[in-house]
Amino acid sequence: MVVADRYTRTAITLHWLIAVLMIGNVTLILFVDTFPDAMVRPAINLHKSIGLTVLGLGLLRVLWRLSHRPPPLPPGMPVWERLGAHAAHLVLYGLILGLPISGWVHDSAFKSAGDFPLYLYGVIPWFRIGPIMALDPATKEQVHTLWFQIHSSLAYVLYAMVALHILGALKHQFIDKQPELQRMLPGRK
Repeated sequence: MVVADRYTRTAITLHWLIAVLMIGNVTLILFVDTFPDAMVRPAINLHKSIGLTVLGLGLLRVLWRLSHRPPPLPPGMPVWERLGAHAAHLVLYGLILGLPISGWVHDSAFKSAGDFPLYLYGVIPWFRIGPIMALDPATKEQVHTLWFQIHSSLAYVLYAMVALHILGALKHQFIDKQPELQRMLPGRK
């Protein structure tokens, strides 16, 4: 097997950190309805904290990607797969940023947001989006509903894109016999 060109350590770290946080956050919110009542608000607050953390890490990832070229795709990869890989990565970057932003807008339009100050991980005071909080109650409710729908829809797109991303990597690794996983797995030479 050919030795793979690898992503930088920083790119690998950001990739896996964002992936773990997003999977954990999705899992958390999917099961929040099964939690005892006393745990629901802390779980939602944790969901918001993780989302805002993903937003910050996602911005770092985009900046890193813009300043550091990724390793080239395998030379024998068909054009349609190259275009598909690039499109999938653009969509994933959009979701890494879009999901937290849509959640933040949704949260900022929550009618009782003023009664529940936002603290990252229960410690760091964080702001909501002021112009949204300042909307009149009827408009705020519409914004809240719309952005919840957007946030939920983006989550479904995320599920599909993560599945395609994983299946694509496994296809290249095991069917095409390209060292795809070695490019992004931590600790591998």
